[in-house]
Amino acid sequence: MYADWPILTVVTWLPIIGGIMVLLSGDKVPNFTRWTALVFAVLTFLVSLPLWSGFDTTTAQMQFVERTPWIPLFNIEYYLGVDGFSMPLIILTTFVTIYVIIAGWEVIQYRPSQYMAAFLIMEGVMVGVFSALDGMLFYVFWEAMLIPMFLIIGIWGGPNRVYATIKFFLYTFFGSVLMLVALIYMYNKAGSFDILAFHDLKLSLSEQILIFLAFLTAFAVKVPMWPVHTWLPDAHVEAPTGGSVILAAIMLKIGGYGFLRFSLPITPDASSHLDWLIITMSLVAVVYIGFVALVQRDMKKLIAYSSIAHMGFVTLGFFIVFIIFARSDVSSGAALGVEGGMVQMVSHGFISAAMFLCVGVLYDRMHSREIADYGGVINTMPIFGAFMVFFAMANAGLPGTSGFVGEFMVILASFRADFWFAFLAATTLILGAAYTLWMVKRVIFGAVANDNVANLQDISKREFFVLASLAIAVLVLGLWPAPLVDVMSASVDHLLKHLAVSKI
Repeated sequence: MYADWPILTVVTWLPIIGGIMVLLSGDKVPNFTRWTALVFAVLTFLVSLPLWSGFDTTTAQMQFVERTPWIPLFNIEYYLGVDGFSMPLIILTTFVTIYVIIAGWEVIQYRPSQYMAAFLIMEGVMVGVFSALDGMLFYVFWEAMLIPMFLIIGIWGGPNRVYATIKFFLYTFFGSVLMLVALIYMYNKAGSFDILAFHDLKLSLSEQILIFLAFLTAFAVKVPMWPVHTWLPDAHVEAPTGGSVILAAIMLKIGGYGFLRFSLPITPDASSHLDWLIITMSLVAVVYIGFVALVQRDMKKLIAYSSIAHMGFVTLGFFIVFIIFARSDVSSGAALGVEGGMVQMVSHGFISAAMFLCVGVLYDRMHSREIADYGGVINTMPIFGAFMVFFAMANAGLPGTSGFVGEFMVILASFRADFWFAFLAATTLILGAAYTLWMVKRVIFGAVANDNVANLQDISKREFFVLASLAIAVLVLGLWPAPLVDVMSASVDHLLKHLAVSKI
């Protein structure tokens, strides 16, 4: 029904056009600026819904494809399409952006038009990253993401925002340069930047290893994986609430998506050869970073470190497939690992967004993120307290919430690979509960800590709408993950067939 519609072009460029219009509207009538931004965010989400309703779950072929020459001299195309990996992440992007706009409604008084415009433009660029099927188009969108996020942290961030933005930029830009080198090398081999053509390239093991490492530098920083994770806590602490939400809910997922779209299908032999490296980095993130989260005094830093630990499950699920292949259990365990990683990405998008929004609610009222400054919030903000406890439990992997589903799938798949992988991964159930409950106990429960907490007012209708709708999303995915798994099933099977065949 929707196959001939340029839906991806509209979803990509509508928020960018909206962002430019909001930027040009200026700050003379702030409410007009805010409503315009919200209308464009909602419209983009509504336009993106046919990607789900019109998606054919029986095929791994790219759908909603749009293809036209862009720079014919170098055979570069404007080439868009989605499959079971990219489509859910696009829906997640358009969904979360609405709440980012609403979250900054009253809080952002300084240059609100530029603030809203930055998020709308970044939304379009991130959709472009997920839908691009031309390597150079992907790279342009990938690099363009840095600009609005750099400005969001640098202009509306905290006192150390300059340090955080420069660190964020240097880390991500360094990885991007090596990725560009790999793309140009494959272009010379394939004669085009067609990503699907890259999937069929015959490459020697040494070529694959070099290309794999080039992509790893880009994607590992974006996830971020240990030990290149140190930019994330600084960026989160200094970013405004909306910046933290987009960073955790969407931008980190682009690194995981990169492994699925590039590293695994293009360099399967290198991925198999170096799977021990990624598995080790993933398990260190799950265990070590969980302990690091335990000692944090800043709520944002604690949630940022927990994000690194949770994203470790994603890369673990993607790379244990090779060990499962070696044990000839291709049909179930390998698919379970990849599907678990994808479910974890979507779930973490909802939960991390909600957690940072909860911290934003408290910060807007007390201008502090220090755990020690709070205590007994439940006594003055009972509705908010209920939401924060729920999201904290989801963050710890409580069964019935989305936080449990992806982690459980990856742990089950890990058992098929190696008992100790599963054992180490399962420690997150203890560590996650430890640092999450420690924060909740100190912030939400107990006697009212001070007069500032005693004077807090419960959430407004706007804040209630945001948190309630995210809570529904977390519950729905936790209780009924089947629709999401069905959407990606054909793409997972297709990827596993790629991985099972050597390209040497």
